[in-house]
Order: sequence, then C-alpha cells, then structure tokens
Amino acid sequence: MLDPACGTGGYLTAALEHLKASASTVAEREALQHNVVGWEYKPLPYLLGNTNLILHDINTPNIQFGDSLAKPLSEYGQKDRVDVILANPPFGGVVSNNNENNFPQTYRTKESADLFLILIIHLLKKARPGVEGGRAAIVLPDGSLTGDGVKQRIRQKLLEDCNLHTIIRLPNSVFQPYASVATNLLFFTKGEATKSVWYYEHKLPESYKAYSKTKPIQLAEFDSLKQWWGGIDRKGRKANDQAWQVDIKTIKANGYNLDIKNPHQPEAEKQYSSSELLDMLHQSFAKGDELLEQLKNELS
Repeated sequence: MLDPACGTGGYLTAALEHLKASASTVAEREALQHNVVGWEYKPLPYLLGNTNLILHDINTPNIQFGDSLAKPLSEYGQKDRVDVILANPPFGGVVSNNNENNFPQTYRTKESADLFLILIIHLLKKARPGVEGGRAAIVLPDGSLTGDGVKQRIRQKLLEDCNLHTIIRLPNSVFQPYASVATNLLFFTKGEATKSVWYYEHKLPESYKAYSKTKPIQLAEFDSLKQWWGGIDRKGRKANDQAWQVDIKTIKANGYNLDIKNPHQPEAEKQYSSSELLDMLHQSFAKGDELLEQLKNELS
C-alpha cells in the first residue's frame, strides 16, 4: 500500500491500524512495516510522518524522502507498482521545477492534482488473468472532475484504464479551515474500463451549516454509506436521494465530465454578495431606462 504524498502520515497510520486487526502472527506484523509505504518531499511533514508511524509501533517507518513528481513517469517500472494507493494529493497549486515535463505531452499540466492522478494510475499494478489490478481511493477537488483540453484527456485515461466505480461527493467544508474547495473521494480499480459510475452525496448533519475545526466530520456519519456500499463486490446498490448512477455513454457524450450533480435534489438557491446584488440592480435600472426611452420615441 502506497501514499505518494503522505504528509504527516495520517493515511498510513489509519491503514496500519486497520491491517493490524488481521495480522495474527509476528511475521505478518513485520510485513506491515515494509508493505505500507509513504513518499513525502517536504522536510517537516516527512519528519512528523516518521514520528507518527513510530508512535503507532512501527519501528522502521517506510517513508521515502523525495518529490513523487520529480522522476520521469517512464522511469517508474514494475518494481514500483503497488496493490493499493490511498492518497490526498496536494491540489489548488502548481508544480515547481518544471516537473510537468516528466509526463507525456498529452497529459502535461501545471496542476499538481491532475499530475498525481496520472502518476497513481501508472503506479497501480496491472490486472493479470484471474488477478484483479491495483485499487485506489483518493481525494480530488471538483476542478479535476471537469474542464477541457488536458483535463479531459486525463479523465478519459482514468475511465479507459480503470473502473471508476464510485465517487463520493463531499461538502465544501470538509477540510476547513485549511481548504474550502469542494472535494470528492474517487474509488477505482485498474485493468478494466469504466462502464458506469455510482455517485453518493455525503450530506452535512442536520444541525450543521458547515464543518469546522471544532465540528469536524465524524466516522459515524459514514454508516449509511457503508450500508449502501454493498460489501466487497458492491452488490445490491440502489439509487436514492443521495445515490445515483451514470453510464459511460452519457459521460463520454458530455466530454468525459465527471462533475455530475445529484439529480434527486433541487438546485440550491444561489446566494448573491452585496456587490453582485448592486450590479443586478444597476442592470435592471439600465434596462428600465432603455425601455422608457423606446416608449417615448414611439409616443412622440
């Protein structure tokens, strides 16, 4: 299991705690130390990530220091491929040191989240006869789900190389106060093209207007999602007020756009700022003056 942008190791420690429950022998626990891997290129998060794993009883943390995007994509070979990737790659920024040149021209972009998506697809193990390909669960902003040009080509590659079976749409405030952009959880398996995508809208608790540092998202809020998920084979899923399914033909016809809103919910009423309201009022007055002028000309 790999997190190619592991930061302080939050995903790594969560994965370790989950895997420890099924590790019944000393050998299996030792294997966890070698098979749960992180990459991080910022010195402070790298240091904190190692400390975090040590505090979770990992004697020799397997976190490598370095920029995941600094190496040409073609240099990541079979030995680098993994079974599982869990990641919340950096988004909202641009890559430095011309790292976009390490990627094929058709997928070259300055946006870090999009480059990480290409890297993650590449690093997953390929499917073999009787063996499923690598799996991934990652966080991506809404901006990676839409857009044309290189963004569209990246989404097309994802849908053609992987089975993007589920997208969980999260409220804007999940990562506040650190980020306020809308984000999504994408779940996909490499080796089979996507035939349809299930969407699930995670809603705020009834008493909440937004998540915050003092009111963060809670694990128990995902209980209804777990019940709907359908087990390891995702069987028995049904559409409801929070879940809907979109076939690949519809997605292709819409330019591989994955930013598909909940069809069961009415559009939220748009909230305008004071400046926007003043602009609308000014336009309304200007239109009224124009109509009055036309009326005067007709009557004269």
